[in-house]
Amino acid sequence: MFGIDFPELVIIAVVALIVIGPEHLPKVARTMGHLWGRAQRYINGIKSDMSRDLALEELRKMQKEAQLGAANFEVSMQNASQEVGKQVHEFENEISGSKYELGRSIPANEIATNILPQSELLKSEHPEKYEAAASEPSQSELPRHQAVEEHHAVMPESAELKNPT
Repeated sequence: MFGIDFPELVIIAVVALIVIGPEHLPKVARTMGHLWGRAQRYINGIKSDMSRDLALEELRKMQKEAQLGAANFEVSMQNASQEVGKQVHEFENEISGSKYELGRSIPANEIATNILPQSELLKSEHPEKYEAAASEPSQSELPRHQAVEEHHAVMPESAELKNPT
């Protein structure tokens, strides 16, 4: 216990018997037992509180690490999403530019005779004038490069052979 061996406990018991007396010794021993039990419960309560606090601190650290990891993941996903969006936008620009170049590479007289009437050709040359039209353009209201893309299957082979893209 506190470095006290059995012979020393016997000596303490004999001295207590002589000093306290045989009549009061059972009452004192019972009181000492109650006090000893209270002290043990108090110490065990402190130990359990400390272990709960340590566990709570560990959980808080884990929560902060998880939140930090989630925030880092969210930022990386946003960056990746922005990068993909930029690449898609660049790809769309490249595609629409190539459509426009395809439309411009075909001579206007061939487009007018084979694909678009003259009034529609003017609309495709100056699309800003005709943007206030309906929200969904009909076949005749498409800009020149879009009409060429949609009608490339009906374009005569002579036009394809003259201006390869």
